Amino acid sequence: MSPASGPGSATRTRRRAPPSSSSPRPTRGALLRHDGGAVDVAAERKTTVVLYPARALGVGYLSPCDRCSAVDVVVITRRLDTTKPPVPPSADHPSARTDLLILSSSSPSSSSSDRSPSTMAKKTTVVLFPGVGVGHLTPMLELANAFLRHAGGDTLDVAVALVKPPVMDTGFAATLARAQSTNTAITFHVLPPPPPPPTSGEPPPPETEEEAFTRMLGFLRAANAPLRDLLRSLPSAKALVLDMFCADALDVAAELAIPAYFFFPSGAAGLAVFLALPSTRAATFAAAASTVLTFHAAPPLKVADLPQGLDAMLAVADRMPDARGILVNSFDSLEPDAMRALRDGLCLPPHRPTPPVYCVGPLVFPGSGGGEEEHECLRWMDTQPDRSVVFLCFGSMGAFTNTQLAEIAAGFENSGERFLWVIRSSSTAPPGAGEPRDGGGDLDAVLPVGFRERTEGRGLVLRQWAPQLAVLRHRAAGAFVTHCGWNSTLEGVAAGLPLLCWPLYAEQRMNRVRIVEDMGLGVEVAMDDDGKVEAEEVEKKVRWVMGESDEARKLRERAAAARERAAEAVEDGGPSDVAFGEFLKDLFEACQGKN
Repeated sequence: MSPASGPGSATRTRRRAPPSSSSPRPTRGALLRHDGGAVDVAAERKTTVVLYPARALGVGYLSPCDRCSAVDVVVITRRLDTTKPPVPPSADHPSARTDLLILSSSSPSSSSSDRSPSTMAKKTTVVLFPGVGVGHLTPMLELANAFLRHAGGDTLDVAVALVKPPVMDTGFAATLARAQSTNTAITFHVLPPPPPPPTSGEPPPPETEEEAFTRMLGFLRAANAPLRDLLRSLPSAKALVLDMFCADALDVAAELAIPAYFFFPSGAAGLAVFLALPSTRAATFAAAASTVLTFHAAPPLKVADLPQGLDAMLAVADRMPDARGILVNSFDSLEPDAMRALRDGLCLPPHRPTPPVYCVGPLVFPGSGGGEEEHECLRWMDTQPDRSVVFLCFGSMGAFTNTQLAEIAAGFENSGERFLWVIRSSSTAPPGAGEPRDGGGDLDAVLPVGFRERTEGRGLVLRQWAPQLAVLRHRAAGAFVTHCGWNSTLEGVAAGLPLLCWPLYAEQRMNRVRIVEDMGLGVEVAMDDDGKVEAEEVEKKVRWVMGESDEARKLRERAAAARERAAEAVEDGGPSDVAFGEFLKDLFEACQGKN
């Protein structure tokens, strides 16, 4: 694929995922009872056969059944989510009497030559290597499930290699536990952590954001050895997909002669800026924080809006074009200018070709977190009016100082609006976030006295975690106060909610600029010079976004339109769906050594 290629530029073969491991895993032509037993057609008075997908099986499968008087045929033509166990049909539905299931993993465009015995017998394992932190693990798990939806079954297996983080925060541990319980078709390998650096025995001094980022890159670099050992132990491992910060693992892929791709968990404009960083003069980054920088297909950015740790990030960005391709968790219509610049190779110097960029998002799917149905906050939201609740959640590391918590509480109390607020503990705070109150799980210890009593009925405060995607897609959700992490941004966009942008760290300041000025899907929550947001600002912006001004209504209309475009992108034949197929075609060709 040329650098200028993109969604819609090629036709590819669709392969569908298998059912979960708790269900039988039929291959093409497999005959299975609902209970997994064999079928004796002669012993049955009438046998029901289900063909799925009928368009892939074709007339050759249907005609013999149709000519048999002992057989009823049920043809399924709509798309099914085969990554989930089947829902038992009602008694009066024809499929309730199903005795045989004939399932094809081929697409209408595939031919018999595509399904030779040699290719069916050899499965390819793709190993995904996420970085450290929930913000990188979560989208990589969604990518793993996208692999299974497109190319599971007898074609491909997916493995996720995890390196235990230096500090196993509760967010990462909980996400991993949910991932293992709800993604049974994915194999997880936990790599042994690298040995810790020598210490003097004294408590380490507080780290800046840049120091923490540099240490994290060193930690991931040290994981190359156990990653290499894992890949060597998996003979079927034929490809590697790396998180953007795992650039040094390109050396492992080169040593083992397997193709490597990057997964960029942020948006296309972020990738455009990221690729351009190494060619930007170092003097530019030393300029005043208010200096405005320009990049191809990205809104103007102040130096202060760029992520911290630029020196270390430049080395990572410089290696990204060495991959065979780059996957982006976004969709074309959300960032058309950025995708055009990436395909045209405008973000790198002329002597460096841009690898193919595949826009495959939004990788946001209901039910991926597990346990949503039982959570108390959803039952509480069931009692609230439509589009009336403002949801506040600041990511897995979004902890605040005691002063800031009081300002947020006062702002919402004075606004009179309904709210659902998730508060993190101090152990998850990023470097430089200050010292929040921890109260050992007691909400009254981290909130102003009497706050919960005064807002009872219209407000709910949770400790640590909520099923964010389920909350955002609930009919009662009306707006989303977000730290502008890209996962949360996409979830808010896919839910059709206006965004109140409150960035905290990393690339979130840059994302805020894109959301507010480029996409027009949010409004900025203003901070003072110390990064503090006053109660008056919280009250003002919450009242505005939930109000009936012309500007607020237009914002909600744009958010609703973006939701529709997000859904269209990932449906059958949508641009992100097509792009993923093109990526898979390239991956399988690379695994077979065709180019």
